[in-house]
Amino acid sequence: MPESFVVPQFIEAEDRIFGPITARQFIILLVTGLLGFGFFKLLSFVPFLLVTIPLIIIGGTFAFARINGQAFHYFTLNLIQTFKRPRLRVWEKAYSDHELRLLMRTQAAPPPPPPARKAPVASSRLNELILVVNTGGVYKPEE
Repeated sequence: MPESFVVPQFIEAEDRIFGPITARQFIILLVTGLLGFGFFKLLSFVPFLLVTIPLIIIGGTFAFARINGQAFHYFTLNLIQTFKRPRLRVWEKAYSDHELRLLMRTQAAPPPPPPARKAPVASSRLNELILVVNTGGVYKPEE
């Protein structure tokens, strides 16, 4: 009787630690709160509000926003990578069309190389190869 195995379900779902909050969201909110507390201790009230309100918005976006089913920080990393190395390659041609036509007329194309041909396998060599394959490499032909 074959053994039955349990196939894991929902492997992409993150583990929840506090109700609906995942560990990743908790860490992002914790870092945002600690930064906000640090700004509260270092700055007066108006600069504290000017810095902390955007910080809370950015922290909340990174913790809870999802774009196309993926977390916002993955989307941000992919966006940065796309801007750093775009896939579109642009060829900057240095010659005009007229110059290219002149260049093609003056340079003759090299003749194509002759087709490569293998020497046919001799029947005695073929028989030796068959013996090597059939014996699993035990038979060693004399060279």
